[in-house]
Amino acid sequence: MDHADEFLTSLFTLRGRKAVVTGGSSGIGRSIAEALCRAGADVVVVARRPEALRETVERMPTGGGAASWLSADLGDRAAVHRLADQLEEQHGTTDILVNAAGVNIRPPLDELTEDDWDRTLRTNLDAPFLLGQRLGPKMAANGWGRIVHIASQQAVRAFGNSGAYGVSKAALSALTRSQAEAWSAHGVCVNAIAPGFVHTPLNEAVFRDPERTGAMARRTMTGRNGVLADFTGIAVFLAGDASAYVTGQTLFVDGGFSST
Repeated sequence: MDHADEFLTSLFTLRGRKAVVTGGSSGIGRSIAEALCRAGADVVVVARRPEALRETVERMPTGGGAASWLSADLGDRAAVHRLADQLEEQHGTTDILVNAAGVNIRPPLDELTEDDWDRTLRTNLDAPFLLGQRLGPKMAANGWGRIVHIASQQAVRAFGNSGAYGVSKAALSALTRSQAEAWSAHGVCVNAIAPGFVHTPLNEAVFRDPERTGAMARRTMTGRNGVLADFTGIAVFLAGDASAYVTGQTLFVDGGFSST
């Protein structure tokens, strides 16, 4: 290994770290889980469907850390607590938590039901809060940890029937600041990533409309919509030692969409 490789490895290696990625069986969560594993972390992928979880872990890139999975319904508070218990029993202390699981129910606001609201807030906000409460203090006690939330453009602007989803993501950015305030002095950096318009299963229906998809691309500075590979580098950065002085931030990874 030459000096350049040694320098980059010292900044970005995750070898020896234990990571948990919720929503890690598809979309941005899966892309991040694969990136952390390739960087050397042992990754636990969490989602609801065992079939998708098995397939994700089986296809995880080799040559980095190990990969495993746990099934949990993150919209159920009791299930989130059971997940935290399982993580501790089976994997010990978690070093890196990525909250990528989310639901986006898109009716016009006057058609949004109380059940829609509750389901969205439970998955998108309550689960990151509860997992933070369970895992964050232990990271702080160890003197090192990273929490990364997946926020949204709809945290700061309304479009596409943002409804409960936009509210949950705005609150998630606020939770990012609260958790950073609580634990950053103890070595736990907490940040959020706000994607632009990205082709994921969550957005599949929207991407079937080429006119709307093209209009969204034209609103960016780069002239294109996001792809999953756009989130691997920022995730590895925020999960490792290179981001030791970055905390409480919502970073927009959106091709300049938020600046136009």
